[in-house]
Amino acid sequence: MSKEILNIMKERRSIRKYTDQRLNEEDLNKIIEAGLYAPNAGGGQRSMLVVMNDRELVEKIGRLNAGCMRRDKLAGGYVSADQPSLIDDPTIKSGFYGAPTVVAVFAQKRFLYNIPDAFCCAENMVLEAYDLGIASCIVARGEETFMTPEGLEYLKKWNVPENMECKCFVLLGYVDGEYPGIKERRVGRVMVVTE
Repeated sequence: MSKEILNIMKERRSIRKYTDQRLNEEDLNKIIEAGLYAPNAGGGQRSMLVVMNDRELVEKIGRLNAGCMRRDKLAGGYVSADQPSLIDDPTIKSGFYGAPTVVAVFAQKRFLYNIPDAFCCAENMVLEAYDLGIASCIVARGEETFMTPEGLEYLKKWNVPENMECKCFVLLGYVDGEYPGIKERRVGRVMVVTE
């Protein structure tokens, strides 16, 4: 790797403003590979990735995702002035923020560790993306997106096995504007215990 992993973790930010520039196939394949090598419960490799690399399709699924936003379930009401989210700006129509490529991360239904498996996969992808100079963001509401009538039609069209459900999405592209700097960490979030 060209950077130390801890620095990648510190520097990587969630990006919600993308240019139209598409990823090259080699970089996209490296990001997918990183996801496939993520830690997974019992070594079961139960996660499945669906890559959406068509702008029109990404926009359609992104609008379905935005339509699933439940403001009454949010713990906070503000994310970022530089990289606003649906929480900050209700006029944003796509939960994918104009990213040219989106990877839907699926996990096995009714498997106890399906959420950790999916998010480990997503985290590996965003770290590899940053190391390659590619911006990213992990977006939730996967299950809700594909529970809609339109979402169910896409699952059928794509032949996604019925025992799989989407847990999250990984947005990929190139940042539109300046890449955000490192944010200071809040204090008081670590407790060391001895018994």
